[in-house]
Amino acid sequence: MNINNPNMKEKLIKFTEPLTQDEIVWKVQSFTKGASPKTIVVPYIDNRAVMNRLDSCFGAENWSASFSELKDGIKCTLTIEGVSKEDGADVTKIEPTKGGISDSMKRAATQWGLGRELYDYPKVFIKGEHRFLSEPIKKALKSIDTSAPVIVIGENGSINGQPFN
Repeated sequence: MNINNPNMKEKLIKFTEPLTQDEIVWKVQSFTKGASPKTIVVPYIDNRAVMNRLDSCFGAENWSASFSELKDGIKCTLTIEGVSKEDGADVTKIEPTKGGISDSMKRAATQWGLGRELYDYPKVFIKGEHRFLSEPIKKALKSIDTSAPVIVIGENGSINGQPFN
């Protein structure tokens, strides 16, 4: 890979464009109980979206991923047109090997610049205790203002910017 090659620069720029709402998945990070229960949700990228972005930007034949075991995790080496970057992740509680492989590949893609904007997303709270996200809440998450510092979503999917007390 020659980074000074204009074609390669274009590919990397396309690869690191902000994720689309269809590429972002939200998951419950934690929730609290009590008089004013709330759920904290965080955005992440699905590994299939990583592979799709790699295929569309570089071509399926121009990238590869290899994995190696760490003491309590998995390391992914992501090679694009002959240049490699790597990162690792712990094995997960559900499907430990598959989860570790997927997470390490997503992290290696972040080393290349994919999805870094997710670290700047606002804190998102949902009123009430939620283990899973309902369709109205998922719909609301697709329309949040990512420049706001805090987003509060009602149980019915309504959005207001008021933090919890």
